Amino acid sequence: MIAALILVAAYLLGSLSGSLLLGRLRGVDIRTLGSGNAGGTNALRTQGWKFALGTVLVDLGKGVLAAWLALRFGGGLAWLPYAAAGAAVLGHVYPVFHGFRGGKGAGTLVGALLLLWPLSVVVVVGTWLLALTATGYVGLSTILAGLALVPLALLTDAPPERLGFAVAAAAFLVFTHRSNLARLRAGTESRFERVRIWARLRRGRA
Repeated sequence: MIAALILVAAYLLGSLSGSLLLGRLRGVDIRTLGSGNAGGTNALRTQGWKFALGTVLVDLGKGVLAAWLALRFGGGLAWLPYAAAGAAVLGHVYPVFHGFRGGKGAGTLVGALLLLWPLSVVVVVGTWLLALTATGYVGLSTILAGLALVPLALLTDAPPERLGFAVAAAAFLVFTHRSNLARLRAGTESRFERVRIWARLRRGRA
């Protein structure tokens, strides 16, 4: 019963979307702007860096809190913190308070990992930054960062619950970013050219 309550609480926490809550204070719904996604990238593109920073902090925080609740009150069940993290990510993507139309889950996932698997955050953020500065594609960088969880779990001989979470999280990020992959194939994906430092360095040497 306690485990079920924790999972429900984690899902409800995840359903508190940072961009949509802050958007209400500003009188905007960013799902009607830009890419239509309720995540940090669309928040940055349509509302500026301060709004995007607030969005990211809320989304990270609810991931941390969901994991903490499971660690604190879960009775030592090894699988429960990872399940609570998954429930929070699910809530972020399908928020009950916002018509089941949310973001793509990356920020909330990283928040949970900060508490459950700190080493992975270094690898995830490092992979994301490397991919972003090489390609300029946020969605692709996020997918690659999520996929990096799987070899990390294998290389560090992670316990079954952590390995299973890594595989599920990576697969879910690919799923939530499927529209980005479709736009990449079509050649219409938005690109942050100014962050492509490796391309600029190559051009500077040419």
